[in-house]
Amino acid sequence: MARWFAVLCLVFPMGCLAEEQDGEIHSLLRDTGQYLTAPLHWDEGNWAQFAVSLAAIGVAHQYDDNVRSHFAASTDTQDTHELRDAFPTFAMIGGTWALAAVLGDKDGYEEGRAMLESAGLTVLSTTMLKYAAGRQRPNETSKVDDWRNSGSSFPSMHASTAFAVGTILAEYGNDGDRWTRRTIGYGLALATSYARVHSNSHWLSDVVAGGALGIATAQFTMNRREDRRVKRLSASVAPLPGGAMLSVSKTW
Repeated sequence: MARWFAVLCLVFPMGCLAEEQDGEIHSLLRDTGQYLTAPLHWDEGNWAQFAVSLAAIGVAHQYDDNVRSHFAASTDTQDTHELRDAFPTFAMIGGTWALAAVLGDKDGYEEGRAMLESAGLTVLSTTMLKYAAGRQRPNETSKVDDWRNSGSSFPSMHASTAFAVGTILAEYGNDGDRWTRRTIGYGLALATSYARVHSNSHWLSDVVAGGALGIATAQFTMNRREDRRVKRLSASVAPLPGGAMLSVSKTW
């Protein structure tokens, strides 16, 4: 977790600096607490999404051995391509910040900060689940259910962070370019997940679990940031001769 988040902050120092300047460090800490205790506050929709995710992971698990056999036969290296498969995630973050800088787009910077927060929370939860599961990778064992054996396969960190960032890219911005955003965001996340399975670095169920976790974390991040945005808005009505004046203010 520390390595991934450190890389994000080193590659995108403007994002970390912006967090400090905007006074969002405390908000991020509160978000982390809310994130870790989120299941205690889930509604029916959240539990339904969780159930669908578990079902998808279960179905994928049934094909873990078949998928491994297919790709293991064409893979003759132990190289897990860690850096190569992380590139799409960094590209999405870097591209967002670069475009915001070129255009001087405040909304673009906000989107970039949301990506960093989503990625950071996902690294945290993925690391915790990896430690708890201890599943061996398919290039380390041929046993599908080699759990609690000091492994780091489940869930896939690359898949979870790719979907955490890709979902932000897909669902932020104007609806006018929504499908372009979704094609890029979800497309790169799916490509990353496929690459992890293709290189025999992960079981199929690892990337499905990572994808579900990343999407859920991105949704949490967007909801929290929207709540904070709404709370910054305030309105007041002042009576005037023959009418009234409505004033709306926004705090930063």
